[in-house]
Amino acid sequence: MALSPLDDHPVHQTAQVMRHVATSDRNFYDRYYFNCHAGTDELMLIVGLGQYPNLGVTDAFACVRHGDLHRVVRASRELGPDRMNTGIGPFRVEVVEGLKRLRVILEPNEHGLSFELDWEGTIPATLEPRHFLRWQERVMFDSVRLAQTGRWTGSITIGDQGIPVTPDRWLGTRDRSWGVRPVGEPEPPGIQANNSGTFYWLYAPMRFDDHAILCIVQEDEHGRRLLEEAVRVWSDGREEEYLGRPDYRPVYAPDTRDVVEAVIAFSPPGGRPFEVRCTPVLPVHLMVGTGYGLEPDWRHGMYQGPGPVVQGVTYRLPDDAARMWGLVDAVGRFEYDGLVGHGLFEYWALGPHPSFPGQN
Repeated sequence: MALSPLDDHPVHQTAQVMRHVATSDRNFYDRYYFNCHAGTDELMLIVGLGQYPNLGVTDAFACVRHGDLHRVVRASRELGPDRMNTGIGPFRVEVVEGLKRLRVILEPNEHGLSFELDWEGTIPATLEPRHFLRWQERVMFDSVRLAQTGRWTGSITIGDQGIPVTPDRWLGTRDRSWGVRPVGEPEPPGIQANNSGTFYWLYAPMRFDDHAILCIVQEDEHGRRLLEEAVRVWSDGREEEYLGRPDYRPVYAPDTRDVVEAVIAFSPPGGRPFEVRCTPVLPVHLMVGTGYGLEPDWRHGMYQGPGPVVQGVTYRLPDDAARMWGLVDAVGRFEYDGLVGHGLFEYWALGPHPSFPGQN
C-alpha cells in the first residue's frame, strides 16, 4: 500500500489507504458530470471527469453541440496515488466550496474547444435514491448520486469564436456519482448474454425561478419500475417536497425512439396533482465520442497508456447523423402552472419495453 496526500485528512472509512476503495469490484467509479446551456438551441456543453481506482485510470471528456457541430475533446492517464489530483492533460475540476461552487477547465488545445467556467449551485446539492440493479447474478449498478441545478460564469471558445458566459443567461445541472456501474474494457458476457438489453430511462432535473424539480424514471423490459425520484427542492433551503410516483408519457417521432415532447405527471401525497410539459430543445447524443460505450477503443476507464493521452473528435450534422444514437442529453424546456423552466432532459429507450409492442 502507498500513502497519498489525502491520507493526512480525517476522512477514512475503512482500514485502507485513501487510494484504495472498500470494494475490489473492477467497475467502481467516482465521477463528475456538468452541462452548460442558455435554455435555447444555441449551444450545449457537457463535461465529465471520472476516476476508476481499481482500473488505475482517470479520464475526462468535453462535448459541445453548436449549430451543426458535435465536437469532443477527451483525455486519459494513469490514476496514480493522488486522487485529489484531477488534472488530465488540459482538463481540471476544482472544488472551490464543497456542494456550492466548482471550477471546470479545459485549457486551450489543438482540438478547437476550450473553456474556463465557474459553477454556482442554485439549490442545495440533493442526494438521489441509491441505484441498485442486479442482472442475472451480477450486481451491475450500485451507486449513489447528488444532483444540483446552477448557473455559470466564464467563457467558452469553439474554434476561433469566443463565447462569454454570464450567470444571468447560462444555466445548467450537475451531478456527482460514485459506486459500481459497467466501465473499462469489455468483459466476457457469460450469462449476461441472456439479458434483454433494455434501458428505459428518463432523467430530468429542471430549474424554475425559486425551485427545482428532480425526476428519475427507469423501467425494465416488462415496464416494472426499477428506480424513481420525484422531489421539489426549494432554492432557499426549505425541506424537499416529495411529489409521489412520476408518470412519464413521451411522444416519439414516427418510426423512431426520438422524443419530440413528453408529459410528466406528479401526484404529491395529500397535495394537488400537476403535469409538466417537456420539450427537448437541443438534443446531444452523449455517447458519441465521449467514452460511454459506442467506441470500442475509448470507453470510460479504458487504459490508454501512462498518458496523458488527449484526442479530438468532430462530427457534422446531418452528414454524420447515422452515428448519432444512444443516450440523449437535451436542453429541456419545462412548463407547468404558468411557470417556464429549463434543465436537462435525458432519455434512452433501448430494447424491448411495453411502450414498443413487437419491437426489439
